[in-house]
Amino acid sequence: MSGKPWVGINGDFRAAKQDAGALSWFNTGYYDSVAACGGIPVLIPPMAEDDDLKQLLKKLDGLVLAGCTYDLDPGRLGLQAHPTSRPMPQRREDFDRRLCQLAVDMRIPMLAIGAGMQTLNVVCGGSLFAHVPEDVPKSILHRDSVETTLRHVLEIEPGSRVDSIYGPGEIRVNSQHHMSIDEPADGFVVSARTPDGVIEAIEADDERWFCMGVQWHPENTTASALDMQIFESLLDAAAGSPAVVPFKRKAA
Repeated sequence: MSGKPWVGINGDFRAAKQDAGALSWFNTGYYDSVAACGGIPVLIPPMAEDDDLKQLLKKLDGLVLAGCTYDLDPGRLGLQAHPTSRPMPQRREDFDRRLCQLAVDMRIPMLAIGAGMQTLNVVCGGSLFAHVPEDVPKSILHRDSVETTLRHVLEIEPGSRVDSIYGPGEIRVNSQHHMSIDEPADGFVVSARTPDGVIEAIEADDERWFCMGVQWHPENTTASALDMQIFESLLDAAAGSPAVVPFKRKAA
């Protein structure tokens, strides 16, 4: 390809209130990270028409499915909402699901982050836990209402794309979530967990398609310098570089 890759990024949305109109905004870390790694960020509002969205996606070389401070609506997932649940505005979740499904259908190189990873897993047929502290026995701390710089260790699957990005040695990442993946969707493999077994990264089991989801936030100011390599890998895929071959499922 000629020129820099164009990488789409979805944004946050707030519905209209009595004293304020509806509002969309974008976390600076996402588009700064794409630009720093050699891409041109394209900010995508919650568009209403799929035909318009398809037209836009055909012009993109990659996609960041961004996270947020809200949760996927547990009721839509058949889950009992936890008192700490904060469902996304419906327009945001509806749009994110549509955007993700179209990107999956078109096999666009994709990096799904935080709630974006959870959306990717659900759209592709996987399931979620509603509240890690209750659903995962003996789970470690994954969210702290006081400590915003909480970090924990990752256990990375050898031979995975995540392994190729981070390399050997102990890896620690930021953490601010209380929902997580329960069962990965078909076509995806788990590439990182925390020591308590909570899934922290998934990736497509298809060597022709770069599609990765991470529960931590490499775009955040609490991320490490190593985390930027995740965006670099997305940009490499968006630019048409050969994909790193993912590890294969072990025979049952």
